[in-house]
Amino acid sequence: MSIRRIESGPRMSQAVIHGHTVYLAGQVGAPGESVAAQTKAILAAIDQLLAKAGSAKSKILQAIIWLDDMANFAEMNAVWDAWVDPANTPARATGEAKLAGPEYKVEIIVTAALD
Repeated sequence: MSIRRIESGPRMSQAVIHGHTVYLAGQVGAPGESVAAQTKAILAAIDQLLAKAGSAKSKILQAIIWLDDMANFAEMNAVWDAWVDPANTPARATGEAKLAGPEYKVEIIVTAALD
C-alpha cells in the first residue's frame, strides 16, 4: 500500500496518506493570538490540508485537541462548534498540555477518511 506525504520537510510532513486514511500533523495558530484566533487559524489550515489530501471535515474520524489551559475550553469550543460538521462529528478528546512554547494556546491533530 502506498504512502503519500503532503508538505514534507526534514522533520515532518503536514499530512500523510496511507490507504484510505489521512493523518494530519498537529496544527497550531499564530503565536500570541487569542485562543479563538488560534483555533480559527488551525481549523482553516485543517480544511486546506484535508482538501489537498482529497478529504474534508465531514470525513474526520478523530480529533485530539491540546489546550495550554483547560480554562480556555469554552472559548475553543465556541469556534469548534461553529466549524465542525454537525451531521458528522468526529470522536474527540481534549486535554491540557504544555505546548511547544508559551505563545501557543491550542494544537489540534486530526485523522480523516478519504472515502
